[in-house]
Amino acid sequence: MKRYFTATLVIGLSLVCTGFAGNWKTLFDQELSNFEVWMGIPHDSVEGLPPGTPTSPDCHNGIPMGLNNDVKNVFSIIEENGEPVLHVSGEIYGGLTTLESFENYHLQIMVKWGDKQWAPRENTLRDSGILYHCHGEHGAFWKVWKSCLECQVQESDLGDFIPLAGPRAEVRTAVVEGTKRRRYDAESEEYTGGYISAWPEMDKPHGEWNLMEIYALGDTSVHVVNGKVVMVVENARRADGKPLTKGQIQLQSEAAECFYKGMRIRSIDVLPMEITKQIRLKGTE
Repeated sequence: MKRYFTATLVIGLSLVCTGFAGNWKTLFDQELSNFEVWMGIPHDSVEGLPPGTPTSPDCHNGIPMGLNNDVKNVFSIIEENGEPVLHVSGEIYGGLTTLESFENYHLQIMVKWGDKQWAPRENTLRDSGILYHCHGEHGAFWKVWKSCLECQVQESDLGDFIPLAGPRAEVRTAVVEGTKRRRYDAESEEYTGGYISAWPEMDKPHGEWNLMEIYALGDTSVHVVNGKVVMVVENARRADGKPLTKGQIQLQSEAAECFYKGMRIRSIDVLPMEITKQIRLKGTE
């Protein structure tokens, strides 16, 4: 199999060997001091809200609770073996958002599922997400999340790609036989569209920790699940057509209990060899 490297990113073997990677920055602490919280529209079934809090049957339409108004502690820090672990109850749609924006980085975070599920998704796959290159105002999508690129965190679907609220990008995809669903395929041609499934599926059993990684370099990003590349996103653009290369990072609350730990980030100037040997990029074909 031939391997391809993009000239625009100048990813060659010499640069891979000599590329810069900065020191890791840990993002979780006991106070979640590196984050702000935006809470969306509670479902009609949510109990214990302050009197007069607007609710909705679908959590998409209505008035969001807004900035730093997490009255039910949907996002909270617990401790596990002396390490801060983010508990996401999932009871209300929301986003835990980094105060800082990031560009050209390697992000690592571990995630596992809890047991609780909530309306309106109590009978569907457990769902969350790592939203990156977030920009603009809170609430651009369903009055909850920012305009962004999503690395999906969903049962059996870790690493899927979803552009939210305007951005566009290209992914090499193949149509799954007998369906209209598209999934990542490094040997196929680029496709610009909406939801694209990751491949292969690398999820661990319920209750076990999964290592999620995102490499973001220029307008290209790579989703890695438990050490395996499952998605490559290229030519990311904002809704206005400008390159989408940076932004905040959000962790979703989306009606399912989950836990995140070990969230850390470092600067990079090239993709490492263990990644480039798994992927095919546009450029010198």
